[in-house]
Amino acid sequence: MQGTVIKSTGSWYIVKAENGQIYHSRIIGKFRLDGKKLTNPVAVGDQVTLEIEAVEEETALIRKILPRKNYVVRSSPRKAHHLHIIASNVDQVIVLNTIVQPNLKQGFIDRFLLMTEPFDIPVHIVFNKVDVYEDEHFNTYAYLEDMYESIGYKTHLVSALEGNGIPELKEALKGKITLISGHSGVGKSTLINALQPDLELDTFEISDHSGKGQHTTTFAEMYDLDFGGTIIDTPGIKSLAFINLEPLDIAHNFREFFEVSPNCKFNNCLHLNEPGCAVKKGIEEGNISELRYMNYVTLQEETADQNHWERNRDL
Repeated sequence: MQGTVIKSTGSWYIVKAENGQIYHSRIIGKFRLDGKKLTNPVAVGDQVTLEIEAVEEETALIRKILPRKNYVVRSSPRKAHHLHIIASNVDQVIVLNTIVQPNLKQGFIDRFLLMTEPFDIPVHIVFNKVDVYEDEHFNTYAYLEDMYESIGYKTHLVSALEGNGIPELKEALKGKITLISGHSGVGKSTLINALQPDLELDTFEISDHSGKGQHTTTFAEMYDLDFGGTIIDTPGIKSLAFINLEPLDIAHNFREFFEVSPNCKFNNCLHLNEPGCAVKKGIEEGNISELRYMNYVTLQEETADQNHWERNRDL
């Protein structure tokens, strides 16, 4: 019997079988991702084969994970040198942000795109809480809209609280499996409630003391949408780091850098201090965003520090 993992709670997985039956399932054996260590060998969105364990209790064993068409993976925030699969087999991703309440963390967007770009997963960059924006915030959005749409990412401006932009967003989600993720406190649960009101997900206000959001989603879970399609809700992300990426991986997954890289003097150009770099030329000519490049340099520096630490650890 085959099914789809619709919820992960750590040790148990909720699987929806092809006939619609729900099974509380556990795994037998060890699963790895390209030989790397995983904190969650099975992820929401996985297609699996089941062996029914107890019909009355509706429990089953996951015997096999079917080949994934894609997956979104990050470094585990809790277990060093392990990876965590956020979701698999998705058609597109929404990365949710705010420009204010909480304040924009633009670098987070570029970090998130590093997780989707390897599989060319389409991304919608959504800015929530337009109901509290002032002129300066709309100017910031206009700048980001131009920057991201010029390199092929779709942007949206919405208010999950008041409904602005929600009909257009529903149209973009219709008939697709969409992963929704974002920084803590950006209103993800409120947005999902706006898309599918009967879910009634818990929401909390931003802390007046810290200006930060609170986690309202504990585990990843898949929900059906009345208007067609499904969404995968995930816990809010506080930070993103990447132990699984090499310097060239980062260079290749900034898409506008990769596009011009054949014009670099060196085939393995990292666009840092090399002469004849087409990316740096593009920045000088105004064709490549300097803001994106600054985030890129930060990521390369972090990777260099990580690799240095790994080499010293092995001595």
